[in-house]
Amino acid sequence: MLHPSYTDLMKVVNSEVEPGEAPVVNSRYSIVMATSKRARQIISGEDPLIDTRQTKPLSIAIEELNQSKIKITHED
Repeated sequence: MLHPSYTDLMKVVNSEVEPGEAPVVNSRYSIVMATSKRARQIISGEDPLIDTRQTKPLSIAIEELNQSKIKITHED
């Protein structure tokens, strides 16, 4: 099971959205794509943005997203 949950992660990502604006993410797919992209960056040698005991790149990426260290943006 994923901790934090997808719902919790979507709340964190959308927390800076003003009322009436479209949410940044509205599906689990967006969360999966963002965390997998960040995990690949960590595997490629980028340093984690958080201090953690986690060693798995995906776990680190999820925690970075949960702590708002990384942002999801729309690509236009």
